[in-house]
Amino acid sequence: MSSRHHIDDFMRGRIIGKIEEGRKITDVAREFDIAHSVVSRLWKSFKTTGMCSRRHGRGCVRSTTPAEDRYIVLSAKRNRHTTAQQVANQFLAASGKQISRKTVARRLRGGGLYARRPVLCIPLTRQHRTARLQWCR
Repeated sequence: MSSRHHIDDFMRGRIIGKIEEGRKITDVAREFDIAHSVVSRLWKSFKTTGMCSRRHGRGCVRSTTPAEDRYIVLSAKRNRHTTAQQVANQFLAASGKQISRKTVARRLRGGGLYARRPVLCIPLTRQHRTARLQWCR
């Protein structure tokens, strides 16, 4: 096979059936145009588990629940000048769970908040503005 894709359950059942008939793994692989290692692995897993269906991926375990995500966003909204690390420390004090500042930043991004620091600038007074206007003229 030139491209990688998963074999559907019907095809898996057909492959297992052919092997149970007594056909060789290499012959079955050649018939279905699949690498013999794939057929061999399928047969091995069928013998150990008795099933030929594929286990789907589980993904990463989330460190926070949706309610805790809302709490993180709410605490960041209450005090907009706190850093992600400070929010993580507040969360640790409130719930007893340790989370990273990266997790806090991801949860804030999910809530529509972004951890951006404003550029530091000197607030201009009326004299600054008039002096700049005079310079332009």
